[in-house]
Amino acid sequence: MIRKHYLSFKNAFTGLFFILETQTNFKIHIFLSIIAIFLGFLLKISYYEWLIIIILIVVGLSIESLNTIIEEIADFINEDWNEKIKIIKDMAAGVMFIFALGSVFIAGLIFLPKFFAYFK
Repeated sequence: MIRKHYLSFKNAFTGLFFILETQTNFKIHIFLSIIAIFLGFLLKISYYEWLIIIILIVVGLSIESLNTIIEEIADFINEDWNEKIKIIKDMAAGVMFIFALGSVFIAGLIFLPKFFAYFK
């Protein structure tokens, strides 16, 4: 039973490392997440604001990962250019875009007032 769980974790890390090594947008998301965490400490955001920021980071990384999975499956099904597969990939990217816009808006609501107060 322990071996089964070990293999599950090993496989999960293999998948995560693949995404991290191959996906520029995932790296950008990690970089922006580190900036958000740094700003959280610098601007002393509240406990509940930390919860929101952490949720945004985790959900954003998860959506970016799912977007990568959809792209990999689509490419596996058909390596040639295909209009339907293009639309599927575009929709998956659109989901991440919607989340990114919402995250920037929410982060702005949390950080901007504290940022302006910090430099008063």
